Amino acid sequence: MLHLDSSTVYYWYNGAVSMRSSFDALCGLVNQHCQTTVLKGGVYIFINKKRNQIKLLTWEGDGLAIYYKRLERGVYELPAIAANSNSATIDAVQLQLILQGIVLNSVRKKCIDPLNSWTRL
Repeated sequence: MLHLDSSTVYYWYNGAVSMRSSFDALCGLVNQHCQTTVLKGGVYIFINKKRNQIKLLTWEGDGLAIYYKRLERGVYELPAIAANSNSATIDAVQLQLILQGIVLNSVRKKCIDPLNSWTRL
């Protein structure tokens, strides 16, 4: 079962990936484009061109694990990432909303700032 927590770093790969890619190919993308290695921890997120399939790759201490989900209808929301960037980090809340099919810019999060009590996620 997938568990998302705020202490984990979530790396979003900014590009389309073939969902036929498995452990070695995804690890190669991490090494090449994320300037890190899967063995350092974190969760690496990949999405296909149609945006209806997503894979999460993580190192669990004794081996690699892949979480794979395909939507029957609709597409996954993409987080705001600079177009010239190969990857970016997102937080656990954003990833959970994406996996649940929630439109990110429609979410309002209560903020502590008394002058601006609501902020977009």
